[in-house]
Amino acid sequence: MQIADELELDLVEISAKADPPVCKILDYQKYLYQQRKKAKEMKSNSAKIVLKEIRFGPNTDEHDFQFKLKHAREFLQEGSKVKATIFFRGRSIMFADQGEKQLLRFAVELEEFGRAENMPTLEGKRMTMIIAPLKKK
Repeated sequence: MQIADELELDLVEISAKADPPVCKILDYQKYLYQQRKKAKEMKSNSAKIVLKEIRFGPNTDEHDFQFKLKHAREFLQEGSKVKATIFFRGRSIMFADQGEKQLLRFAVELEEFGRAENMPTLEGKRMTMIIAPLKKK
């Protein structure tokens, strides 16, 4: 404690259970600052998952389907997840099986770029499926 006072630094206890207790002399405020800086840097380096949504109806035409498929490919190649949503309006909910076939076809077409995380699920008037990009080698 006397040495720490002379150096105008802090005496920090590292391990209290050791015999004798282990202590270190350092500038504690500087240590806390470096820890926060390190945590902030780790957070900025972490991968951010972006979710892009593509919406279409159960009776979407072939050209429109291919157009949306092209966009989904681009999203998967840039590393984003794709949420494919089929929305049912009015009585089109009667074509739920048609919508499911369309989502499954969508997943099969994108097989080389990403894999389906789950099977199509119907939530109210929407049927959704999430496709995650493949890991780059």
